[in-house]
Amino acid sequence: MKIHFRKIANADEPLKLHESVDVSEVVKGRKDILTVGPLSVNLNALPAGTDCVNVVGTLSGDVDMLCGRCLEEAHSHLEIPFAETFKWLKQPELPEDEDDELIYVKDESVDLIPYVEEHFVLHLPDSVMCKADCLGLCHNCGQNLNEGTCSCDNTVVDPRLAGLKNFFK
Repeated sequence: MKIHFRKIANADEPLKLHESVDVSEVVKGRKDILTVGPLSVNLNALPAGTDCVNVVGTLSGDVDMLCGRCLEEAHSHLEIPFAETFKWLKQPELPEDEDDELIYVKDESVDLIPYVEEHFVLHLPDSVMCKADCLGLCHNCGQNLNEGTCSCDNTVVDPRLAGLKNFFK
């Protein structure tokens, strides 16, 4: 998925990019991600001044992750906004008044796949829950509390008063 600066500068309307990108390699080492569907990429490339191109749109896809409380499978649908501005450098060195908002490229064409993958990874949730009222696992025995209660003694004793626990026995 490449954009060419000259092609966009001479176009009358935005260049539309619609592709499906496999991002399973990007999250390969993560243990909390079970499966990743292909990422649907819908982008528009617009000219934005001299040798600049704005690329805006959305990325959408499905991810199956482990629930952060009970470790069951949790499905998550992601809608990720995408907005980047690329500037083509005709000379090899960066300008002195470098702008942090711009991505400077040395070639006339830019491959958008690494930027799409970066946006996807940055917008992955840290943890998901299988349902809003997930009870999680028992801290003592590991029983999934969504499936039933366990027989553990979950009485919380203030550690400052633990010495008085057996006083009246």
